[in-house]
Amino acid sequence: MKEIILNLASQTGFATLDYKNYIMIIVAFLFMYLAIAKGFEPLLLVPISFGMFLVNMFPSIIQEGGLLHYFYKLDEWSILPSLIFMGVGAMTDFGPLIAYPPSFILGAAAQFGIYGAYFLAIAFGFTGKEAAAISIIGGADGPTSIFLAGKLGMGDTLLGPIAVAAYSYMSLVPVIQPPFMKLFTTKKERLVRMPQLRKVTKLEKIIFPIVVTLVVVMILPTTAPLVGMLMLGNLFRESGVVKQLTETASNAMMYIVVILLGTSVGATTSAEAFLQVSTLKIVLLGLVAFSLGTTAGVLFGKLMCWVTKGKVNPLIGSAGVSAVPMAARVSQKVASEYDPTNFLLMNAMGPNVAGVIGTAVAAGTFMAIFNVH
Repeated sequence: MKEIILNLASQTGFATLDYKNYIMIIVAFLFMYLAIAKGFEPLLLVPISFGMFLVNMFPSIIQEGGLLHYFYKLDEWSILPSLIFMGVGAMTDFGPLIAYPPSFILGAAAQFGIYGAYFLAIAFGFTGKEAAAISIIGGADGPTSIFLAGKLGMGDTLLGPIAVAAYSYMSLVPVIQPPFMKLFTTKKERLVRMPQLRKVTKLEKIIFPIVVTLVVVMILPTTAPLVGMLMLGNLFRESGVVKQLTETASNAMMYIVVILLGTSVGATTSAEAFLQVSTLKIVLLGLVAFSLGTTAGVLFGKLMCWVTKGKVNPLIGSAGVSAVPMAARVSQKVASEYDPTNFLLMNAMGPNVAGVIGTAVAAGTFMAIFNVH
């Protein structure tokens, strides 16, 4: 009997976990608090935090043969990130971008954070592929970060910390961006009212995903899994003849994929894998990349404001990161602090959806540089 009791005791979590696991469990509870009590992107943080909580009590759940191991393989194989992009496309109206094509400039400008962080990561001692995988966090795009890390062979080393950092910064867009937006703009610029966007025809909306796919994928074939799925989802939406596919892609499928992706990403944060110096570097570099991207977008917004003689509010430049539609909402929120009647949301959606395309192009560029397909 004594031997049985001792054997059972040795199998409990209390006997197998060390203090690092308890640190990660506390971090998981912090993420849960931010999601549930503060409302910071609960659709992302609730499954991520619970995956983090689960793996640090039962580490073998992410190991081969464990349930979340198979969820994680879908991340490594780039299946879940591509399906997320299809869902985003089915949910997104590209009308503001079509109505004001200069928004592409702001979406591209926000990608400077990615390239700046790439060179900084190399200076921190990471290899070229590692630096590329880390720098994409600057786009505030979790699926693209997972996609690129998997393609560059970071699945067993850096994918977990990169994914958690990317999704964390996506969730914290309303906290991180406003200080930079206010620092680099004047009160006069924040009060700029932009003209109402023109009405975009149905034909334009149908042609747009086809043309973007043709141009982007012909130039950078490596972007096909992300850009192709993004535009396929959008074609579902705009064609108006496949409502069932649109509803499935933007609702049921999207939520299923978020559950699988969120819990598997959270489960990569076992104490052994996560509590390392390299992880702290990744978190820091991700913050730098995101901050640089926000700043570059705002500064290009200021330039456009000057070129157009005050017709562009620089605040919409911060929406050039690809956190849709969070970044656009932040532009609206900051503008409304100075003028509650200033409605910038639709103008900010142009750079925001351009940023989604821009981050996918940045990922494809890195893949082409390292000859990865």
